[in-house]
Amino acid sequence: MATLSKNENQSYFASHEFQQLRNRINKFLGFGLLTVIAFFMIMPYVWVVSTSLRTPAESFTVPPEWIPVDFDVSNYEEVFEEIPFWDQMANSFIITMSVVIGQVFTASLAGYAFARLKFPGRNLIFWIVLATLMIPGQATLIPVFILVTRVLGLGDTLGALIVPSLATAFGTFLLRQYFLQIPDDYEEAAMIDGANQWQIFRRIYLPLASPGMAILAVLTFNAKWNDYLTPLIFMNTEERFPITLGIVRLQGYMGTGSISVVLAGIVLSTLPVIIMYIFGQRYLLEGLQVGGLKG
Repeated sequence: MATLSKNENQSYFASHEFQQLRNRINKFLGFGLLTVIAFFMIMPYVWVVSTSLRTPAESFTVPPEWIPVDFDVSNYEEVFEEIPFWDQMANSFIITMSVVIGQVFTASLAGYAFARLKFPGRNLIFWIVLATLMIPGQATLIPVFILVTRVLGLGDTLGALIVPSLATAFGTFLLRQYFLQIPDDYEEAAMIDGANQWQIFRRIYLPLASPGMAILAVLTFNAKWNDYLTPLIFMNTEERFPITLGIVRLQGYMGTGSISVVLAGIVLSTLPVIIMYIFGQRYLLEGLQVGGLKG
């Protein structure tokens, strides 16, 4: 019996050590794979930064040179000289933040209503909202343009880029799923304490759905900041352009502008997105983990 017990212990420890070794190997392989993927994803941005610091003649050397021989910061100076950079960055910031706040506000209200309130036609209305996700934005561009410019009178204003984007079917669906994951016990306990629906929503469900709102905010910020087609249709005055249109102006007539200056403008315009991700990545990862565990 003692010999058998000893053999069993040895077998257990050997199996445990083998499992630990396998876990370490899997972690190493996973880390290596993610490193390779990250390398290929970051290299285009490294090339953009490198090219923005060299002359146009050095931009297309073969084989490509990743480190500039002579750093030329004049490309960044030309960005400020050729376009009203700060005005256009401010326009992009106003447009983007207004849309982010509007979408988080409207999506949280609509998502809570579809998840927690019972009213006639709730499921039908929700499926109609989801059906709008299948309609490409290009198909609704002309009706929206007529509505915004002729009915609302917002042509060539920042409001033309803000108002049509204040509501989102995707955000409504996303936050509805988060509200559905929250147990009903919270609502029942709050109703026993005398809370009304608005108090239940604001004090209980809204804080618990903050990871979902963080995801929506980050995705909306990135999408609206990089939006090019909508400003191209609605805007005419250069001082009201968002930075996406300003960068296009750096290309010059028939693309005769300096590629180094264009890439310098791209580097400057992506800084707010990078800063947004740095500060929001913790909430973004938390939201993805919560959604993965509960979904």
